[in-house]
Amino acid sequence: MQLEIRPDPSEVGRARRWARSRLVGSGIQADEPLAETLVLLVSELVTNAVVHTGCSAVVRLVLPGAVTEETEGATVRLEVDDASDRAPVPRCLDGEATGGRGLALVDGLADRWGWSREGAGKRIWCELDRCAERAEPAAACGSVGAVPYEGLAYEVV
Repeated sequence: MQLEIRPDPSEVGRARRWARSRLVGSGIQADEPLAETLVLLVSELVTNAVVHTGCSAVVRLVLPGAVTEETEGATVRLEVDDASDRAPVPRCLDGEATGGRGLALVDGLADRWGWSREGAGKRIWCELDRCAERAEPAAACGSVGAVPYEGLAYEVV
């Protein structure tokens, strides 16, 4: 499933509504914490794509089917592709800043995240494990939380 978005901040709300609509039939209930976390991650990654790059983007969701014993621990994957070749850069901000915490939220909420170059642009992705509980607190500000994708070793710089 994918959604093409324009480089317009109003597209963030459309991406959230689209993500919620994709949950129907996936076995993830709209009021489940995983659903709320997923929608927040969509919001953050789409915001980064449209506000910080000024480029259009494509949002993809890979959701499990209906819950069974086999899919109970399934992984939900979110990907956002944009045409910018600029690497995602986590920032440390003081308490007065009104923005710039998106990647810190992704790092704290997702079970895994990373990015890779895709053609002339990049793909930022994150995964949520269906029944996983975070065993450790989110990484401290300034740490690098991204992991390689498909064997490519990229670091967030």
